[in-house]
Amino acid sequence: MSDFKTGTKCVQAGYRPGNGEPRQIPIVQSTTFKYDTSEDMGKLFDLEASGYFYTRLQNPTNDYVAAKLAELEGGTAAMLTSSGQAANFFAIFNICETGGHIVSSSSIYGGTFNLIAVTMAKMGIDVTFVSPDATEEELNAAFQDNTKAVFGETIANPALTVLDIELFARVAHEHGVPLIIDNTFPTPVNCRPIEWGADIVTHSTTKYIDGHGTSVGGAIIDSGKFDWMAHKDKYPGLTTPDESYHGITYAEKFGLEGAFITKCTAQLMRDFGCIQSPQHAFYINLGLESLHVRMPKHVENGQKVAEYLTAHDKIEVVHYSGLPTDKYYERAQKYLPNGGCGVVSFEIKGGRAAAESFMKKLKLVAIETHVADARSCCLNPATSTHRQLTDKQLEDAGIPAGLVRMSCGLEDAEDLIADLKQALED
Repeated sequence: MSDFKTGTKCVQAGYRPGNGEPRQIPIVQSTTFKYDTSEDMGKLFDLEASGYFYTRLQNPTNDYVAAKLAELEGGTAAMLTSSGQAANFFAIFNICETGGHIVSSSSIYGGTFNLIAVTMAKMGIDVTFVSPDATEEELNAAFQDNTKAVFGETIANPALTVLDIELFARVAHEHGVPLIIDNTFPTPVNCRPIEWGADIVTHSTTKYIDGHGTSVGGAIIDSGKFDWMAHKDKYPGLTTPDESYHGITYAEKFGLEGAFITKCTAQLMRDFGCIQSPQHAFYINLGLESLHVRMPKHVENGQKVAEYLTAHDKIEVVHYSGLPTDKYYERAQKYLPNGGCGVVSFEIKGGRAAAESFMKKLKLVAIETHVADARSCCLNPATSTHRQLTDKQLEDAGIPAGLVRMSCGLEDAEDLIADLKQALED
């Protein structure tokens, strides 16, 4: 369906039923699949045939939804994971092992920052964090001989910095490594990073893609454009025989279009088991079918709320790339011409104490460890999602201690603004 518009793909990509088949994606709620002979199943274990034998590796429901996401992002292959964290871990670890190094934007979700800076460091993987506003010279200086990937977020959570994807991609490619982009906040409706040079795209499907707070999940989409064999020495896992699969060389057998996702499934999903359940994949697809309708409303509400807060005398600063006064406005016009998302971050005069007092007074907007939902919610990242970061790390990530992150849902903007107004009163 490559010739169709985004909305049509949201509704119909990934699964096209045949004559007499279910109109909706079927939920294949089965752990295993039956075969007539051991030889038939053996071909699957040897990656000599396509099919299903155990849901920990693949499931038809999951694959239908992954195929839809691949079409939406303009990729060639995709897979679902149990969460966005699992997606980011798999995407990096699939090409970066012990002794490796990655370059990452410092302005990323706190959980991902901790994954890279702490957990993966224990696995022997080093990282150099750079500013999302790093110059080409500063980016070049961050690379090492053992650098295997560059990582960033299209719109960072919760600082709302907008990454210069084209610059990061160009520098990554000059050093012979791929760019991995977490595109959770804009979704493929508002940005398709592959079109700007990204090689691998990840999502927390828990957010806008699901959109209703029903299912935790993640996804990885491969652009199918990075030439692993051209950098053979850097990526032996893809370019040399895998003895755990009878000597298959993924880049040779599955080509640019399928090597990355096949290895990620056959090795990492097999060994770590961070699977998406078919039931949750079904829910995610329901979210995808309305994604192109919901995102403009989220953006509209975010814009109105940001404009209201900007004019309020109790607000120190508002971060929202749709505001002409925002630092990232011009960059957003390039990468996000239809708007970014419905998340607005702002600082209330009085710091952390004022932020906590404000949130206690809210009546319609709920305090939740969540974002990008049909229902509006907010939190103070420094005391919740990012509380594991030091004050210096918070500063580097663009997250002051008094910052409030508000996710504007699908309610009427006038009601959201009225709730903010009464909560800001003395």
